[in-house]
Order: sequence, then C-alpha cells, then structure tokens
Amino acid sequence: MPELRKDPISDRWVIIANDRVRRPGDFVRQSVPNVPSEHPCPFCPGNEDKTPPELLAHRSGSGANQPGWSLRVVPSKYPVLRVEGDLEREGDGLFDRMEGIGAHEIVIESPEHALSMTELAESSIEQVLWAFRDRARDLRNDRRLRYVMMFKNYGEAAGAHLEHSHSQLIALPVVPKRVQEELDVAKRYYDFKERCIFCDMIRQEMKAGVRVVTETDQFLVVEPYAARFPFETWILPKKHQSHFEESGAPQLNNLAWVLKTTLRKLERSLERPPFNLLVHTAPLQDTSCPHYHWHIEIIPKLTRMAGFEMGTGFYINPTPPEESARFLRDAGLG
Repeated sequence: MPELRKDPISDRWVIIANDRVRRPGDFVRQSVPNVPSEHPCPFCPGNEDKTPPELLAHRSGSGANQPGWSLRVVPSKYPVLRVEGDLEREGDGLFDRMEGIGAHEIVIESPEHALSMTELAESSIEQVLWAFRDRARDLRNDRRLRYVMMFKNYGEAAGAHLEHSHSQLIALPVVPKRVQEELDVAKRYYDFKERCIFCDMIRQEMKAGVRVVTETDQFLVVEPYAARFPFETWILPKKHQSHFEESGAPQLNNLAWVLKTTLRKLERSLERPPFNLLVHTAPLQDTSCPHYHWHIEIIPKLTRMAGFEMGTGFYINPTPPEESARFLRDAGLG
C-alpha cells in the first residue's frame, strides 16, 4: 500500500510507492564512464592559462597559476552571476528585478583528470572541504551576498559538462526558496519547542536505526524519512552547527572519510550513478541560527520528474528509505 509521508524539515508531502519496491538493479540509468577524454582539458596541469587566475590553491613550491598544485579554485569562465557591479534593485509594477550580482567558482579537486571523488584519497577530499570552507568565509565578507551554494554535479545526467573531477560554489544576493523553506520551518519549530528540529531528527533516527546508513562520533548518514528520490542520502553533523564554514579540522577530517565511504556505498550499490551533492548551510550574513543545522544531501539520478511532480510539487519515490538504508548498509565499507 503506498504511503503519503510529510517531510518535517520542508513541510513537503512525498508519495512512497512501497507496493512496488525497487531494488538497486531495477533502475534504468546511464553509469558514469571512467575513461580519459580525447579533448584537451582546461582543468589539467599545464593548462592553467585556460582558466581565469586562481582564487585559492593547495600547492608546494610552484608559483601561482603554474603546475604543481593538488587543488585549485578558479572563477568560472562562464559564470551565471558576476562579482562586478551594483545590485540596483528596482520594481516594475508587481515585478522585481536586480542586477545579476554574485560569484561563481570552480573547485578543481585533483590534477588527475580521470579520478572520480570516490577514487580520491581522503586527504584530497578533505582539501575540497577546506576549499569550500575557506571560500565561503571569504565570500561572506561581501555584504551584497546572502547565500553560498556549494555543490557537485557528477556525470552528464546530473549536469556535469566536464569530466575532470570538480565542484562548484555559487554565491547569491538572495536566499534560495528551498533553503528559505527549511529555515522557516526550523524557526517555527525552534520558537515552539526551543529545540533544533534537525537535532531532534538525529536523535530519533539514531534510536530507530532503520534509516541509518553510517554513524561516526561526529556524523550520521541517513536515508530521510520522506525521501523525495530513491537512495536520497543525508549527512548530518551530530553536534549542532548552523554554518558549514564554521567547521573545524576534526570535523572536516572525519567528514572526508564519511563522504568517501557514503559515495562508495552508493557507487557499489548503484553501479557508479550520476549524482548531485548539495551543501545546505545557513545564510552568510546570519550570525546566529540556533534553529538551523547544516547538512549535505546526495541525490543519485535514478528517476525523472514528470507532469505529476511538476504540477503538484509532490515527489513519487518507488524505493522506501528503509529499504535504501538496508541496501547501503549491506554494501559494507563502513
């Protein structure tokens, strides 16, 4: 019998179609190939002049914008938003507009072209997390910017246009609607109960155990109760923290292991699926958010939205999260 489940974080309803349980092998998808490109890659060492000048780099001995790096952060050559200019907010009757001010940056995760994130060393993944942290801290100094989305698209079906392993940051002058919905629900919950809804969810999931994939002393990996998509996976810090960019060395070190292990579980269970990885954090200029809790969402691209989802805002998930969690736990590795 199908179930309607309500996500307590977003107030969104989801249909869990548990009368047609889908196993990992039942999904028709295009696995991400692991082959070197035949075309010149602007992210490879020796092609540093093919990107804008770097904003941040981890390197030993070599000069800026030269080979010898282990990670680079560069402005996007084709940015969706630009740093230069003024917001120039204005109204046109009931319409509102502003200039496309923001920032769009690329994190080149490794000098090796054909390595996926699961193939990177934990130290390299930790470098990516430090780059996210350091760039978010720098971007919040620009008072025009209100939110930074840190994300990774893996595979063409997930929106990646270059094979070389990379992530992105896009800073916005507004808080995105999806994030604002989470903030509003979390604030109402906090005002009523004087507790963080994410912290309560973590405690409940740890007690129930059925949707838990992996647990360390610092992080909990779960399949959310009202998952929108099959094998949607969340990574949550156990200790309350609203801003990802306030994470310290012990957290980021442990998170590198947790992230690699989680992605390897998904890769082993789902045969190298395309995925989107999203870091949800509190707005840049909000210094105190006792009601919000940063977290990472990983969404394998196994199904497509169709007319019903687009017209209603409902999602149909053919794999109950309890089953997804069991499949991932059975994959081992953690």
